[in-house]
Amino acid sequence: MSSSPRSCAVNFLVFLVLAFILGVRIFQSRTVSPDRTARVIAWLRDPMAHPEWVVKAGQRCNNAPFIMPTSGYIGFLWADSFRPGHQHQGLDIFGGESGNIVPVFAAYSGFLSRLSEWKSSLIVRIPDDPLHPGRQIWTYYTHMADQDGETFILPLFPLGVQEVFVDAGTLLGYQGNYSGDSYNPVGVHLHFSIVMDDGNGRFLNELDFHNTLDPSPYLGLPLDSNVNKDTIPVCQP
Repeated sequence: MSSSPRSCAVNFLVFLVLAFILGVRIFQSRTVSPDRTARVIAWLRDPMAHPEWVVKAGQRCNNAPFIMPTSGYIGFLWADSFRPGHQHQGLDIFGGESGNIVPVFAAYSGFLSRLSEWKSSLIVRIPDDPLHPGRQIWTYYTHMADQDGETFILPLFPLGVQEVFVDAGTLLGYQGNYSGDSYNPVGVHLHFSIVMDDGNGRFLNELDFHNTLDPSPYLGLPLDSNVNKDTIPVCQP
């Protein structure tokens, strides 16, 4: 016996409702922890109130290969989600100061480049991944300018510079809040991510989460939001 058009329509609506509920649950499981978001807001309001949240530039945690590229509170982690379908490609480290004050350093030695259109960004090619010898990776640093695009990157690394060797710990510039839209500053911080190579000596698009690597083993802290649901990642003394 065939179903009536009305019953088919009801079944379809039920399916849509169930699909929506499932989608919401999946999305909620991928969103930023509410506690983590609240801490970022609290930190931006009064960073001096929470010195125990701070990582320090140059720290090497748990014998990890990378040093901390800057100081501040690691507010958002790799794989956090800020909107449906989005996953955060790296770390957001909030220095707790105004722009052009908190320094940013190379986390690992490599060859620095800056594309001609990059007002706030640098990328460093690491020919030999310290955790996977024989594989090339890249470290990416961004938001190093003010909201209008006035750069906080050192003059040593002008637009268009290519393949300048930098040691781990080399000063690159300072944290900023540039987002590409002067009416939408993102809060002063460093976004740091580890980007995969395309196999032909070029970096993949950092904006695609699947082109980035979990920074946890490189920095010696639990920085994957799938694993670290809510703890504050800091180096233990």
